[in-house]
Amino acid sequence: MNEGAVTDFGTLGQAGAFDGYVRELADGSRALHLIVEGVHCGGCVRRIEQRLAREPDVLEARVNLTTRRLALRWNGDAARGGELAEAVTALGFGVVPYEPARLESEDERRDRELLRAMAVAGFAAANVMLLSVAVWAGHFHGMGEATRQLLHWFSALVALPAIVFAGQPFFVSALGALRHRRTNMDVPISLGVILASAMSLFETIRGGEHAYFDSAVTLLFFLLIGRYLDVRARGHARSAAERLLSLGKSAVTILDEDGVRRFLPIEQVRTGMVVAVAAGERIGVDGMVLSGLSDVDTSLITGESVPAAVRPGDAVFAGSTNLGAPLTLRATAVGESTILSEIVRLMEVAEQGRARYVALADRVARYYAPVVHSLALATLIGWLVLGGLVWQSALLIAISVLIITCPCALGLAVPAVQVIASGKLLRDGVLLKSATALERLADVDTVIVDKTGTLTVGRPALVQAPRNDPEALLLAASMAAHSRHPLAVALSTFVGSVSPRDGVREVAGCGLALDTTDGEIRLGSRRWAGDPATASAAGDVPGLEMWLRRPGREPVRFGFSDPPRSDAAAVVRELRRRGLAVELLSGDRTATVADMAGTLGIDSWQAECAPEQKVARIAALQSAGRKVLMVGDGLNDAPSLATASVSLSPSSAIDITQTAADAVFQGEKLQPVVDVLDVATRAQRLVRQNFALAFTYNAVTIPLAVAGFVTPLIAAICMSASSLLVVGNALRLSLGRVRSAEGPSAPQARPAAELVPAE
Repeated sequence: MNEGAVTDFGTLGQAGAFDGYVRELADGSRALHLIVEGVHCGGCVRRIEQRLAREPDVLEARVNLTTRRLALRWNGDAARGGELAEAVTALGFGVVPYEPARLESEDERRDRELLRAMAVAGFAAANVMLLSVAVWAGHFHGMGEATRQLLHWFSALVALPAIVFAGQPFFVSALGALRHRRTNMDVPISLGVILASAMSLFETIRGGEHAYFDSAVTLLFFLLIGRYLDVRARGHARSAAERLLSLGKSAVTILDEDGVRRFLPIEQVRTGMVVAVAAGERIGVDGMVLSGLSDVDTSLITGESVPAAVRPGDAVFAGSTNLGAPLTLRATAVGESTILSEIVRLMEVAEQGRARYVALADRVARYYAPVVHSLALATLIGWLVLGGLVWQSALLIAISVLIITCPCALGLAVPAVQVIASGKLLRDGVLLKSATALERLADVDTVIVDKTGTLTVGRPALVQAPRNDPEALLLAASMAAHSRHPLAVALSTFVGSVSPRDGVREVAGCGLALDTTDGEIRLGSRRWAGDPATASAAGDVPGLEMWLRRPGREPVRFGFSDPPRSDAAAVVRELRRRGLAVELLSGDRTATVADMAGTLGIDSWQAECAPEQKVARIAALQSAGRKVLMVGDGLNDAPSLATASVSLSPSSAIDITQTAADAVFQGEKLQPVVDVLDVATRAQRLVRQNFALAFTYNAVTIPLAVAGFVTPLIAAICMSASSLLVVGNALRLSLGRVRSAEGPSAPQARPAAELVPAE
């Protein structure tokens, strides 16, 4: 634990000091994110979460082991945040408000401290080892007792100050834990180093033949190497979204009302300010374009590699890059309120899940301290009583047991994989929202897909209109301008500049209606706006359609094309190749769904499905023991998404907070469906491997340590190696590439110039 962190909190912990960092959520609850210093293992995480869970108004309290971020949510006023933070400090942990710059600064400070300590310990170890070599050599060449004692005292003068300085990362953390009547992984480590040093000093004072300063300081040196490499490995494993958040922390150019430009740090920018963004500059806030035409690289937000054209009135997001001309924005969200920050929060939820493997690790870590200390004491007594060893040798064996049983590998077995998997999926355009989504995705054997907006791009284009009735097209477009329905948008977009017709009203589930002196004009579905005889004569033509019915005139049909995503057929083939059953459930007409299923090679499909019919089908499959992945729109298919074993939804970045799916994929392709299943399967395999490595390590090394075959130095090396092995195994997930679902391109939408006239 870092004492400076506690001191910092001492000033921040005054009444109301956290109010500026508390956010009010849509449901009326409050949220606060903090950096917790001194968190090293799953036991620390469990202790903090259990303490906060006892508060009746706390809705959520989760600590991310890799980022040390505590996410708090509660019912009550903002001042409650400071009280909850004080409850954490009462456990012996330092707490400061979460800020990416502060976290980066803390990481750099901690790295410097570990490097300094490691340098001092290494220097001391090298010199003490030279003195020890002299003692060993003198033992065989008749060195006098006085000379040996002098060399032991020189060793003590070099080793003891080095141990006091270099051991602070362990000693301060252990002291803080004991001060608050708890233990952590640094307690047995510190105990082992201190006991070895104290025993050596005692032997030197009484003129003993053997001293172990070389073992004590070298032990500390290797422990510091392991701790430093562990910290660096966790830094590499940290969430990709966490690193993305730092992209929006640079200074922002503000335009004052008098036209003067000034630079402000991002934390001083407020909503409503006018922001100037130069060409090639990264956007630091969420905003609305006031002036300028440009292309914006949104790949960090949406996963889409093609730059998006923006013009006045369009929304842009923090983390995007302005590629073309200068833009002027009005800030709509800054700091923790931006979409990029929301992505980070959702990623954190996915990374700190409490799935069955995490629960297993937590249960094991819970009994770590009492079991380890009891085992070390039993080893000491056993060698003294039964083994007949002198107390110095028995104590060295007990110290080896204390050090080698550290549960670092077990505590990192799951979090390391979760963090790396979440980051990899984010780079592939998939944002995990559920803490247990990876585990459930790995068990999927059936995939159910929606059609519109899932298999298709969700942007239909007008491809068929009345040949000799331009008035019908203009009338329909003027009515469609009042609706945001995809077909209405496609119709009004095709015509271009058209004045919306006054008096148009929207009839839910049917279409648009306009009352005139001649009667009601309808624009909508075949059943509602089409004449039954005319509609029947038109036949069940595949494709999307809208019908316009005017009093005294024949209904006319507008046909639309919503092509499949370019890789939809290849993705379906890849899913089937993996042995997954694929079904298409759609609310669209039979002919349209049949045509889409045939194009993509889906044998099992149902058309004209109401939401409750989709839910019933999913429930029936689950009753038969199937694990169902539902891929559909997060808003329209919410019941199906909630019913399925796990759910995946296509969504734009602006809709991330609205979707109810377990994961959201970005971009124009369907490939992320394959990516997420592939990563989930590999992640589950790596978690199992990590558990096997952790348990094998303990099963092999603990008996060896108890039997006296492991020195404290070897124990330190083994303990550090086990942690690095687990993290290194998890990092393998980021090295491999997902197999692309290659295949011929699906049919594309025809350009507007090829509009086919209707008869």
